[in-house]
Amino acid sequence: MTPEPHLQAGAAVKAADRAHVFHSWSAQELIDPLAVAGAEGSYFWDYEGKRYLDLASGLVYTNIGYQHPKVVAAIQEQAAKMTTFAPAFAVEARSEAARLIAERTPGDLDKIFFTNGGADAVEHAVRMARLHTGRPKVLSAYRSYHGGTQQAINLTGDPRRWASDSGTAGVVHFWGPFLYRSRFYAETEEQECARALEHLETTIAFEGPASVAAIVLETVPGTAGIMMPPAGYLAGVREICDKYGIVLVLDEVMAGFGRTGTWFAADLYDVVPDLMTFAKGVNSGYVPLGGVAISAKIAETFAECPYPGGLTYSGHPLACAAAVATINVMAEEGIVEHAARLGAEVVEPALRELAERHPSVGEVRGTGMFWALDLVKNRETREPLVPYNATGQAATPMSAFAASAKSHGVWPFVNMNRTHVVPPCNISEAELKEGLEVLDTALSVADEYTE
Repeated sequence: MTPEPHLQAGAAVKAADRAHVFHSWSAQELIDPLAVAGAEGSYFWDYEGKRYLDLASGLVYTNIGYQHPKVVAAIQEQAAKMTTFAPAFAVEARSEAARLIAERTPGDLDKIFFTNGGADAVEHAVRMARLHTGRPKVLSAYRSYHGGTQQAINLTGDPRRWASDSGTAGVVHFWGPFLYRSRFYAETEEQECARALEHLETTIAFEGPASVAAIVLETVPGTAGIMMPPAGYLAGVREICDKYGIVLVLDEVMAGFGRTGTWFAADLYDVVPDLMTFAKGVNSGYVPLGGVAISAKIAETFAECPYPGGLTYSGHPLACAAAVATINVMAEEGIVEHAARLGAEVVEPALRELAERHPSVGEVRGTGMFWALDLVKNRETREPLVPYNATGQAATPMSAFAASAKSHGVWPFVNMNRTHVVPPCNISEAELKEGLEVLDTALSVADEYTE
């Protein structure tokens, strides 16, 4: 569709936003939010009538795109039937959402605790692990993001943690595997895997195994750069956890529900965690929802001893109805398989071709509809296109790249020196190729800053 411009309405929306909305992760006087008039499928548009192909999937959550009619209808039907009800009761939408999720989680993760989003899912997973083990410490990777609430932000490994990190959260960080920027001087994936596992076990030894409740890992780190773990790494972490009685928590908030071309990224590695967090793609972000999938042994801890945690809106009927509809749509329309096919047959070949042509592309990595390009100043040295945590003038190359993409009608997901390719999992092949062509143009701008 071609949206009509509504300039006065857009100006009013923008004025109210600037006067009253306090935006996350932002210096409030230095931002200029785009006023969005509508969205459908893989696109959204502004009040000037300009349309953008959303290669960011919102914030990597519109896995079935915007305004899917079956999910919209399910929300409407649930609202007419029962808009809300307290979490202590058995409610059809809640029960069915839990059943459908449990059917798809690996192993015996058959109990579902619902939250409002990913960050509080991580909070509760950590609480469960500490109560189950009676231990205080939690380990997480430096290259990670787990959410903006207090425990989740302390688990996070990127600079957003720093302002809130008092050093008292009981969190210990370690280096995960990432061969392209190896902390272990590795030359092969096998070396990187072995040395990363040795580093993790050594960290546990020096922290005291009896003090460690959980290891929290994104199955595939998302915001940090879609760094696919090498073969054997997650299985090795599972073995370490079993050896020391540590709970393994896999964070699938971003990677879950089709994003990797599988229902969960854990399916790629044949690893079953003790706890798994989810959100985002569970209902394509249509109504806030997250949760923790819980193994039998963790659930048993709270069989006769109350779990000391809960939320007013846990398993909200509108959110759960959206989840039921989303999961059913994904199954009926083969969206997970579609994401896997397009990733293998369209995205990967196209991105590798772009890497050959553009000196700003240092590495291509990903799977399904979950890809990242590592942008560099120099391919030989692998110096990032912008410094770590760059702001202002230092971030100009990435800002110029993003501006080029937007000017050509594609909205990118850009973080530090990386651009992600994370469109809706049901994007059409033609739409995807359109976005990749624009990416090609925008990379020419990034090339201007290479050495």
